[in-house]
Amino acid sequence: MTKMKTIYQSLPQVLVCCCITAALTALSSCDDYLDVLPDNRAELDTDSKITELLVSAYPLTNSFLMSEMYSDNTDHCTGSSSYTAYQTLEEEAANWQDITWKNQDGTYALWEHCYKSIAAANNVLIAIDELGRPERLNAQRGEALLCRAYCHFQLANIFCLPYSERTCHEALGLPYMRTTETTVSPTYSRGTMAELYENIAADIEEGLPLIDDNIYTVPKYHFNKRAAYAFAARFYLYYMKDDKSNLDRCIECATRVLTSQPSEMLRDWKTLGSIALGSASYNTFINASDKANLLIITSNSYWEWVYGPTAVAKGYCHSTKISQTETIQSTGFWGSQNTYFAAGQMSGSPKIYMLKMGQYVEYTDIVNGIGYPRMIVPAFTTDALILDRAEAYALKGDYDHAYADLTAWMNAFTSNQGVVDAAALRQAYGNQKPYYTPTNPTPKKRLNPDFTVTEGEQENLIHAVLHARRVTCLHEGLRWQDVKRYGIEIYRRNVDGTLGDGNITVYDTMTKDDPRRAIQLHEYVINAGITPNPR
Repeated sequence: MTKMKTIYQSLPQVLVCCCITAALTALSSCDDYLDVLPDNRAELDTDSKITELLVSAYPLTNSFLMSEMYSDNTDHCTGSSSYTAYQTLEEEAANWQDITWKNQDGTYALWEHCYKSIAAANNVLIAIDELGRPERLNAQRGEALLCRAYCHFQLANIFCLPYSERTCHEALGLPYMRTTETTVSPTYSRGTMAELYENIAADIEEGLPLIDDNIYTVPKYHFNKRAAYAFAARFYLYYMKDDKSNLDRCIECATRVLTSQPSEMLRDWKTLGSIALGSASYNTFINASDKANLLIITSNSYWEWVYGPTAVAKGYCHSTKISQTETIQSTGFWGSQNTYFAAGQMSGSPKIYMLKMGQYVEYTDIVNGIGYPRMIVPAFTTDALILDRAEAYALKGDYDHAYADLTAWMNAFTSNQGVVDAAALRQAYGNQKPYYTPTNPTPKKRLNPDFTVTEGEQENLIHAVLHARRVTCLHEGLRWQDVKRYGIEIYRRNVDGTLGDGNITVYDTMTKDDPRRAIQLHEYVINAGITPNPR
């Protein structure tokens, strides 16, 4: 629990706790991390009870802090005694160490909460089966299937290597839980990445047609149709086949959300950027009424306390050096520093941030200001989705459509209201633009994916998409997935933050095939019998 000074008065419905959630919370022994609810399925005998349990099928945690710290969005800033980590977790993650931190934002919490949410989804599916799968519960069944797939996908993105046709039949996957456990200390096989992705795909394909927005009071707090298709689009983008067949599925799913007028579906970044830095910016970014926000969930997290405008957590951060040369303040195909959503920086701090997801508190003792830190998170947005589709178009060789999506993104996110074309990308990422080195950084980093990216126009398009996504989704953890999927070599640097981020020294390198790209399971999970990642 943490003492905080702010309170959010109207948390969304996803924070509502039912009696099933309390039962889930009690299941935290060291011997059965995948053990789930007591066998109370007999109580799930009405439509309303089944629907209520779905609230617990969304994980009450996120991987943003870990992912950002592991990625190249983080430097180790030196030069001042005030440049320290806020918690052990940042230091461990930023230095690519096995994480011992057991509380929110760490590997233990992610594993525990995702599998608890999977348990809730499984209990819904079992209850619906026992009622004979009545048609009136199709939407609830669809939501449960999507939640189960989403939780496994989130776990895979942290604890597994990226999907690759070359390695998927040998690389470790994760236990895919389709039933509730009824034995003591069961043994689980992690299986392979091929099996894991096949199971996720099966749940998505079965669940998508069943989703019905009409059963929700606020659809964006659940896997509504647009959110479900956005999730499917990202999954198929990551599920890269040698024949690239899944790229068509990614494009099809993304287009169902973006419609024939994608520019009209994007966030109004100009208006958002005009809001003074502060809580108003936070509340606007996560607003359920914003057409760009597709799925909004709640997490136990102190991530904003680390990345945001606070006087702590300045030792491992998104530094001014990274910002000026690679991200929000860098020069891209959109020009130089003309994004609507400006970067923020406190005086005397090396941190650069975008005010997106504010931290709020669920108080247990409001008089003494004691409670649990929470974040409201837009898990899927059209801002990211249009870049997912642009990447799929680029990888397919459909360059005209890729340029069109990048143009729509640029006109929404920046003040450059032009047209993106091959010439603009050659200038930004072509042969005359040097590749990144840790002491001479640029946004252009060498790509080493397990699939083919051809030199020239296609590579320039991929660089553009990765650069745009890195800027747009800063603090949201997606950069770590791009680093993994494209085999980008990254470095851990000491950067003197008191000298304008000068005096750079490299103290570690993560190569394309570094096994640390699959973050290690928490020691408690390993001790419970789950196979650890190779080291």
